[in-house]
Amino acid sequence: MTRSEAIALAHTQFDSGEFQQTLARRIAMPTESQNPERGAVLASYLEAELRPAFEAMGFTCQTLTHAQAKAPFLLAQRIEDASLPTVFGYGHGDVIRGQDAEWRPGLSPWQLTERDGLWYGRGIADNKGQHAVNLQALANVLKARGKLGFNAKLLIEMGEEVGSPGLRALCQSHKDLFQADVMIASDGPRLSAQRPTVFLGSRGALNFDLSIEARAGAHHSGNWGGLISNPGIQLAHAIASIASPTGQIRIPEWVPSALPPAVRRALADCEVDGGSDGPTIEPGWGEPGLSPAERVFGWCAFEVLAYKTGNPETPVNAIPGRAWARCQLRFVVGIAPDDILPALRRHLDRQGFSMVQVESARDEVFRATRLDPDDPWVRWAVASIADSSGKKPALLPNLGGSLPNDIFTDVLGLRSIWVPHSYPGCSQHAPNEHLPSALLREALGIMTGLYWDLGDGNTPQRA
Repeated sequence: MTRSEAIALAHTQFDSGEFQQTLARRIAMPTESQNPERGAVLASYLEAELRPAFEAMGFTCQTLTHAQAKAPFLLAQRIEDASLPTVFGYGHGDVIRGQDAEWRPGLSPWQLTERDGLWYGRGIADNKGQHAVNLQALANVLKARGKLGFNAKLLIEMGEEVGSPGLRALCQSHKDLFQADVMIASDGPRLSAQRPTVFLGSRGALNFDLSIEARAGAHHSGNWGGLISNPGIQLAHAIASIASPTGQIRIPEWVPSALPPAVRRALADCEVDGGSDGPTIEPGWGEPGLSPAERVFGWCAFEVLAYKTGNPETPVNAIPGRAWARCQLRFVVGIAPDDILPALRRHLDRQGFSMVQVESARDEVFRATRLDPDDPWVRWAVASIADSSGKKPALLPNLGGSLPNDIFTDVLGLRSIWVPHSYPGCSQHAPNEHLPSALLREALGIMTGLYWDLGDGNTPQRA
């Protein structure tokens, strides 16, 4: 069977409804890693759902655990010949909370529902739908060729939505087991629903809390207003010192020295498009002088995710004793992650806000990564996707969001190439998560072609 026939087989398999049935079964499993009551479901997703799918393709499966992890990992391997190139894949089967009551009428997070060309369900975009595409594409190549023609190792975790606890330590202790020539995986969104995309890393992310504990309890504003400090006002001014009224970062250590020429060249061909359901891009927000693509993929962004002082639900005439904000810095290669919070502490002290406490919101930090856009494996992957789709893929030096990609690049020493099967308007991490069925169908053909090419003997020279 030829390459084009293998891709046609992929499209026929999708059109038959078989892929939809498989995805529906996986979405029906409420694998909420943020819910402590779902531990058994997390393990069942690996053992009862994915293990049989891998074993049916001739993979050997191994359950891995680590003391730092709250759920097990599944490693599936198919080693055909040690002389062949080895590809490492990754995915996660856990999802965020379903938020059942907030979905549109007739929709449920745990039921795959088709409506107006869109498939709805929790995890369809992040990440069940994406790794389901890749598993099915592997099966398509095996059916068409009788073998892969390369070696495959895939690691599935169940804790990505809570910061991937234990993943780094697991990779450190199993470096030899995870050794490969390249990593090809799928997560995150395309640049737009219509344009296939490759990204080569991710922005780092650090969540942290700012708080002021002025005094115990609140005090009547009529008796004490003008006499005691208001932590809500103080914290608002502290946050305002971090970013300008238009979102420009004011802490020098949080700002890249420059946009690398290779990154600028790659992003010159990219236009950010969130689709009809996405928000309107505001040209006056963020770092001036940069295009929208450069601001979200090449620069850093400071965000306030939540803010609380007093009692927002039932305000009273009292000066609160406390104020708190959950903040975040998305950062690119070139920013020292270990100096982000120390730099913030120095900045706040210089600005007279020594009363503001700074604390990391979680132990794990996603670090920034970025593979050289001119790497031979990148050119190979882009050419394969263009051949399969008939479209010029968007090439992003890194994703605007964050992934545990630094574990694969820094710990395992892998080149990372991500081929996403979602789009910016997918409502990821929100009610009504969905994907266009046409996007999934195209993605299945793209990955079948990519895996076919991996076994065709024309990959870049092995390291």
